[in-house]
Amino acid sequence: MKIKIRLREILEERNVSQRELARMMGIRHPTINHLCSDSVDRVYIRTLEQICEALNIKIHELIVEETE
Repeated sequence: MKIKIRLREILEERNVSQRELARMMGIRHPTINHLCSDSVDRVYIRTLEQICEALNIKIHELIVEETE
C-alpha cells in the first residue's frame, strides 16, 4: 500500500500558493514545498492537522491510498 499526500492538488484546486499556505500556518515555505513533492516519507501528525485546519478540509481529503 502506498499513501499519498494530495497537498499539491488541493492547493491548485483552491488557487492557493505554497507560500500563502506557509504564511497561514506560520511555518517555513520549504516544509510545504517538501510536502507537495512526491518524495515525502514522513510527516508530523501535527503538521497534517495544521494543514487541514488552514485549508478547512478533513484528513481523508488530504491523505489517500494510491492505487497502482
